[in-house]
Amino acid sequence: RPPSPDSRCTQIMAISRAAGLGLHLAVLVWYLVAVQQNLSVTAGGRHIGAASYGGRWKYLTFINMILQTSFFGLCALTDLLKLLPQPSKRVQRFTYRIGVLQDWLFAALAFPVGFFVVVSFWLIYAYDRELVYPKILDQIIPTWLNHAMHTLVLVLLMVELTIVPHHCSNRKGGIAVLVTFCSCYLLWVLWIHYISAIWVYPILEVLSPIAMGIFLTVAVLITVLLYIVGEKLHQWRWGTVKLMKKLD
Repeated sequence: RPPSPDSRCTQIMAISRAAGLGLHLAVLVWYLVAVQQNLSVTAGGRHIGAASYGGRWKYLTFINMILQTSFFGLCALTDLLKLLPQPSKRVQRFTYRIGVLQDWLFAALAFPVGFFVVVSFWLIYAYDRELVYPKILDQIIPTWLNHAMHTLVLVLLMVELTIVPHHCSNRKGGIAVLVTFCSCYLLWVLWIHYISAIWVYPILEVLSPIAMGIFLTVAVLITVLLYIVGEKLHQWRWGTVKLMKKLD
């Protein structure tokens, strides 16, 4: 007797979720290795910036790596929970909440912040690398790690966007979360300069107060624009929110 359509659909969904789990675990391991290597190569005082006030946590690149690691870890956890054969109602509720958090994290932070890190880094690098990634860092940070932090981030986000639908229909709420994150980071950068008299990025040293204000404002606006880009790409790939919910 051939399997029923519902049975085939269940099998296909299980295979899809297992494949998603495999991908998310692979990406999670990749980020864990990259973060560990970042901590390793910048230890021992060789990286002056990492050894100064604020440590690695003053760099948006490092914060983004932690953000991406957390997001893909959450994805792997969600995949595992969805593969449970007969989850209790409590587990189902927990899985739903984790899924909602995962979707919000992707739309509001992981995608726009990761996209911004890659685009801003390479644009400034192309103009004058000394303003963002001085050549001396080539002796400390290997090339593959540089690309792990500043190139593959966007590639992996695009892969995630292409294969996994995320429901985050509240644009105002998502942008509010993103702007709050950006504002907190900028305040952190200014606080570091106030306490230690150093700028996190060399480009900030060459800007006048007015030019810096314009530069930072434009940076936030670009990040918000990238949120909308991510939203439009989702709609192009997956359709409306109602259609995406049918895929779960």
